[in-house]
Amino acid sequence: MTSYGGSSATSGSRTNGLAVASLVCGIIGVFLFNVILGPLAIVLGAVGMRQAGVKGGGGMAKAGVILGVVDLIIFAVLLTVAASNGGFTWYVGS
Repeated sequence: MTSYGGSSATSGSRTNGLAVASLVCGIIGVFLFNVILGPLAIVLGAVGMRQAGVKGGGGMAKAGVILGVVDLIIFAVLLTVAASNGGFTWYVGS
């Protein structure tokens, strides 16, 4: 008699979830919400690198940290450009 789906989950490789989360936050942070997702990617990547010896995913964690730093650099550049152009203005209505 065959067993369906019982042992396939345990035989697969396990990847460090914090490293994956750091990489995803870093990639999304390049395009959206870089001031929030950048530091989050750095923190998750640092914790993921500490766990890389046991769970693996050291490369993804390093990439997440690097992308987190890139996110913060992009935010700083955009903030500098906005400040040099007179700051932020909102145009509403007619």
